[in-house]
Amino acid sequence: MPDTDVLVVGGGPVGLVAAIEARLAGLDVVVAEPRAGDLDKACGEGLMPGTLAALHRLGVDPPGWPLHGISYRAAGRHADHRFRTGPGRGVRRTVLHAALRARAADLGVTVLPVRVTALERSDAEVRAAGVSARWLLGCDGLHSSVRRLAGLERPADRRRRRRYGLRRHYRVAPWTHLVEVHWGPDAEAYVTPVGPDLVGVALLGPRHTVWADALAALPALAHRLAGAPLAGPLLGAGPLFQGTTARTAGRVRLVGDASGYVDALTGEGLRVGIAQARAAVATLDDPEAYERAWRAVTRDYRLLTTGLVAWATSSLRGAIVPLARRAPWLYGGVVERLAR
Repeated sequence: MPDTDVLVVGGGPVGLVAAIEARLAGLDVVVAEPRAGDLDKACGEGLMPGTLAALHRLGVDPPGWPLHGISYRAAGRHADHRFRTGPGRGVRRTVLHAALRARAADLGVTVLPVRVTALERSDAEVRAAGVSARWLLGCDGLHSSVRRLAGLERPADRRRRRRYGLRRHYRVAPWTHLVEVHWGPDAEAYVTPVGPDLVGVALLGPRHTVWADALAALPALAHRLAGAPLAGPLLGAGPLFQGTTARTAGRVRLVGDASGYVDALTGEGLRVGIAQARAAVATLDDPEAYERAWRAVTRDYRLLTTGLVAWATSSLRGAIVPLARRAPWLYGGVVERLAR
């Protein structure tokens, strides 16, 4: 007899969402997460309106800063689009994690401070870190151990341009209720207010991007941040692209970044991860159904992000903001598609 119904490997936001979904479905859940406290990562911290609605459905409502849209900015020009379906929210990642952790605890989720280094699988159960379960959900991020141990990792394509993320916070009052995306020559800066005196800046660019150099190439943003005290360390992540051969292997499911990731450029990774978690729990007995659901909930993200990254890494990079200004219907349509 397995120890639990569902073993969730990874106690970040997507892992906790998966655990909450499973508890709401009446299943017993154990989360394996070796890190203690409220977890942080290099990310944009902007919750799209659809993401916020999904969290509310789970009984989670983290405090933060209202976000009313997206602004693309470069060389003194900008293109703004305000969400039609209501506001999103800028939420510090540690605040989001604390809210999800509290909700999971309220629902009776057990969290074990263990690291998964091996999997044992049979037709009836999966065993990892001393815990046996009917199903295992790998929610352990970009560099997923579960993905590797289950044999679902796609070898890296050396021809692909690898992109990385950096993020830090500044102690400064927000000057906007929009997520600003500042386009530089080689890197983009996502600027997300997350509180009345705190702004997060995430840089996305090639390997070895230097924070000071990338910021200096964005003079309007550098001016805004001049003299503002730093709040916390510089964090990094990457390479951002991660491929998978499939999302299921027997009773193992990959969820969130572990299941495959294109890039953070479109800012909707958490929304997609939440949708995957819901689909995984709803289809535990049917791996083919999860594969179909995974493709459906990630389709827009994969297509739009792949296209935008290809554009952003080409010689036409400088045309992104001018086109958004000239074709607001197109720009707004893309934003709304991702904000759902």
